[in-house]
Amino acid sequence: MSTADPRWLFWHRRDLRLGDNLGLAAVASLTPAVTGVFVLDPAELQHPTMAPARRWFLLESLRELQQRWREAGSRLLLLEGDPLELLPLLARRLGATGVAWNRDVEPLVRQRDRELAQVLQAQGQRVAADWDQLLVPPEQLRTGGGDPYRVYGPYWRSWARQPKAAPVPAPTALLDLPAAALEALRSADQPLPLRDAVPSETWEGALLCPCRPGESAALEQLHQFSAQALERYEEGRNLPGDEGTSCLSAALRAGSLSPRTAWAASLEVLEVCRSDEQRQSVTVWQQELAWREFYQQALFHFPELADGPYRPQWRQFPWEDQPEHLEAWQQGLTGVPIVDAAMRQLVQSGFMHNRCRMIVASFLVKDLICDWRHGEAFFMAHEVDGDLAANNGGWQWSASSGMDPKPLRIFNPFTQASKFDPEATYIRRWLPELAHVNSKDLISGDIGALERRGYPEPIVNHKLQQARFKALYAALPRPVS
Repeated sequence: MSTADPRWLFWHRRDLRLGDNLGLAAVASLTPAVTGVFVLDPAELQHPTMAPARRWFLLESLRELQQRWREAGSRLLLLEGDPLELLPLLARRLGATGVAWNRDVEPLVRQRDRELAQVLQAQGQRVAADWDQLLVPPEQLRTGGGDPYRVYGPYWRSWARQPKAAPVPAPTALLDLPAAALEALRSADQPLPLRDAVPSETWEGALLCPCRPGESAALEQLHQFSAQALERYEEGRNLPGDEGTSCLSAALRAGSLSPRTAWAASLEVLEVCRSDEQRQSVTVWQQELAWREFYQQALFHFPELADGPYRPQWRQFPWEDQPEHLEAWQQGLTGVPIVDAAMRQLVQSGFMHNRCRMIVASFLVKDLICDWRHGEAFFMAHEVDGDLAANNGGWQWSASSGMDPKPLRIFNPFTQASKFDPEATYIRRWLPELAHVNSKDLISGDIGALERRGYPEPIVNHKLQQARFKALYAALPRPVS
């Protein structure tokens, strides 16, 4: 190794890949002497909101990432502890020129990054931070009045007009740390808490989860979706199975797939579409990518969303929060088959189809009259693709407390089941104890006592609860215009 090559550290967070990694590519263009770092932070990995599914996905993706770094000629260092303490110490001991990472929208992460940058700069290191997890940086889009977007429709129209960067290749021919430098890290009076390998993690739902960890698996899933389902996405996306959707939400959340690579794949399919219907399906999927970024930019501009409702009158809503209702919802024992099937899917597989997320969220908030934040927390504690911005945005949309111009939206779970699971295929898959019941009764929830075999009666009446919720909503103070 030439001593003339300045050593940079690249800190991975939500970008668990070498391919199309903007921050990494920028550093590799400055020097081949780049070392990857990932910090296994117990405060994050053991936090109550860290779903076992998400931890499994993270660690399995890290395992492949470590191999990719070796193939590129360098290595991924694994540290255990607080990144605010360990990264400055690592940079000092290696004599690194600088530390680079990709930016995030979450309030606590942004605060930590600012503090870390100050420490690094104070000890003489350079800092570089890029936007990588978004196609369009949040500062780039504003309304005509200069404000952040609060409504998706205008945001999508503006977002769609913005240029999207093409994917960049993975770095190659990187230079590893000298053996002496590695030995010094391990033999110092206060050795750094280094791990040679990613911790092993078993999770019983791994075989049921449709999201596959690692950069290679994400690219393969994207390829299969583009070849088989993207042209029919508008029709297939609402059917609660795994066939009509990409199941790439966890890969995009962890960054084992970049949004630029996903966008580029959609453009390739668009070029070969043979009908307006196919082109429309591709556009609808592109709109889903934009929804993801809408919620990300919302959290960036309005960090208070992480702590409560966007619409202030919802802070006064008289939630009933009956513990037995919340527990029945969590366990998939509400007596409403489509709701219970979806909740069983989440708990067992770490994943839930998006249509079902809307159904169960509406049921918790507007049938059971439980605070949406209970649902938000439960989802984060179980989702393989749990993302603060998307999860918060989706729950606030369902609760009518967020940035949705429609004042009140209530889903009828039986109508939803009839429309999107007409043969009760999804219900039977996740409620095997009801596999013998005919489809009509599974959809309506009108199951005879003998056929229930221990499955509960509906814990509430949808029509009555809908009326009750509307009355509570009508009594809320109106916002001052």
